[in-house]
Amino acid sequence: MRLGILGGTFDPPHVGHLILAEYAQDAVKLDQVWFVPAADPPHKHETRLNVDHRLAMISAAIAGRPDFHISRVDIDRPGPHYTVDMMRLLREQYPDVELYFIMGGDSLRDLPKWSRPHELIQVCKLVVMGRPNADAYPTMHERILPGLAERVIMTESPMLGVSSTELAERIRAGRSVRYVVPEPVCAYIETHRLYLDE
Repeated sequence: MRLGILGGTFDPPHVGHLILAEYAQDAVKLDQVWFVPAADPPHKHETRLNVDHRLAMISAAIAGRPDFHISRVDIDRPGPHYTVDMMRLLREQYPDVELYFIMGGDSLRDLPKWSRPHELIQVCKLVVMGRPNADAYPTMHERILPGLAERVIMTESPMLGVSSTELAERIRAGRSVRYVVPEPVCAYIETHRLYLDE
């Protein structure tokens, strides 16, 4: 089985996340894509919402897609949570599965700053989507991460510059996020009056 892993805070989940999953699945012929919400992302001071709200919003966003799933691999273990540790854990749990970590071009550009990137590219392949203002290509870090180019699969997707932080700010300001956030997620946010009291 080919399994794609899409990590993030998903705070809130938006169409950019879904497009990333869909286009990666199509490009690499993934059997499933797992959305992995971070409980304690080391690069962010804190998430805006607790994990229960974020899980509920991801569930709403991917409803009706039997090939899209949520994994609690980061939620159910102590932090801090680094991608390499998460992917190693999945490799141990599913030794016969081909693992693909889905990321944007901006993440590939910053990969040398990640925790133990040389280990990450041994555990999985990287499916990299283009992002606005992110000049990314497979050989860009070959000198400091030998073998990276062989582990990167570049693919194209619509260039959407969507940011969860900007969406949360729009909601707090009383502005619309319709069509950028899936309708069921919008309904959940409105019902629970999320992002209004930051």
